[in-house]
Amino acid sequence: MSMQGPKTRELFRKAKQYIPHGVNSNFRYWGDEDTVVVQRGKGTYIWDMDGKRYIDYRLAFGPIILGHAYPAVNQRVKEAMDNGTLFAWTTPLEISVAERICRMTGVDKVRLTNTGSEATFHALRIARAYTGREKFIKFEGQYHGMVDYFMFGTASSSEKHLGARTDPRTAAMSLGIPEGIGDYVLNLPFNDFEILEETLEKQGEQIAAIFVEPILGNAAGILPKPGFLEKIRELCDKYGIVLVFDEVKTGFRIANGGAQEYFGIRADLVTFAKSLGNGFPIAAIGGREEVMMTIQPGKMAHGGTYSGNVVGVAAADATLEILENEPVIETISARGTALMEGIDEILTEQGIPHVVTGVPSMLSILLGMEDEPHEFRDYIKGDGDLYEAIALELIARGVMPDSDGREPWFLCYALSEDDVAYTLDAFNEAVKAAKR
Repeated sequence: MSMQGPKTRELFRKAKQYIPHGVNSNFRYWGDEDTVVVQRGKGTYIWDMDGKRYIDYRLAFGPIILGHAYPAVNQRVKEAMDNGTLFAWTTPLEISVAERICRMTGVDKVRLTNTGSEATFHALRIARAYTGREKFIKFEGQYHGMVDYFMFGTASSSEKHLGARTDPRTAAMSLGIPEGIGDYVLNLPFNDFEILEETLEKQGEQIAAIFVEPILGNAAGILPKPGFLEKIRELCDKYGIVLVFDEVKTGFRIANGGAQEYFGIRADLVTFAKSLGNGFPIAAIGGREEVMMTIQPGKMAHGGTYSGNVVGVAAADATLEILENEPVIETISARGTALMEGIDEILTEQGIPHVVTGVPSMLSILLGMEDEPHEFRDYIKGDGDLYEAIALELIARGVMPDSDGREPWFLCYALSEDDVAYTLDAFNEAVKAAKR
């Protein structure tokens, strides 16, 4: 059965006349019958064009940390816009946001930009300029933005793209990427101490940076093994490599200080976006002063016409203020813990092998397995078809996770205990329906 009502279907057909496949990001396309056109959002809910309401666990792929159309954030943006939106100069709001980021995350310096992809791209340039090296390491199943250098071995990979585990392939995951770019990328299995050490023994002096999502935000929230992030830190220090934490998803979501606080590891550079602005377009690069000061006018380029735009920084200033002064993370964690425990209980009662992984603010469900996954190669062994069937049954009942199990369930501050209870009731019915 199609997810589209008559008004949604009509508008989506119109969208396809003017926009390739009717969407402005490929991840929003679920097919001609199931791509939704959203009318509005408020708190933890969204409504489609036919007025159907959903509890939203996609939350725009993670940015909505407080809730849709959060009044305090929107009000700050409206007030700031009345004094102009863009200047070729620094504004007080930019300074306030940079100060808040430094205080909350422990970085020394910050540069603002607009998207996670921009932030990670500039972080790579900074690392290369700082070290004078060109190659970098990323991990299989990790996604660092729509930038050619990072589109290798992402969560869109299959086993054939990855190659042998002891000899991982670096396969581009999109048409249009020059083949030679892959020569600069080493794509390794996550959580494998031995392969990482062996690789650096051979090529450590050529590596500018190691990019890591501390939690795999596009591969079911897989967590680092105890000691793995510490080992990366140790090896980066040994070989003079810049450690980059990609916190586009974990930043200001799993803790006010992000993954650095959560895991107790300091990176040299950190990228932030998503939860930084509760849905408004803003991102940031932060890091150690010595590394960040590699950015020098006339030498190492960083810029952007819309970097530090008033709308984005006003939203970030309000969002960070609320995170600092209200129990946002604690409330979300309590709701997420209840969801994880309830989902685990339901799947156990239904006799479905499973693992509920991730953290309460961005949790994931892997079906058809009972062992905790440690890398992307573990994830792809799960039963994605059953997960999708359950997700679509949930959506039919007004609860909307992503239908693709690679994408975690995201929670926001506006999610209530009643919403959690409704979700678990719907999940129980969805599992029964999918089994039938």
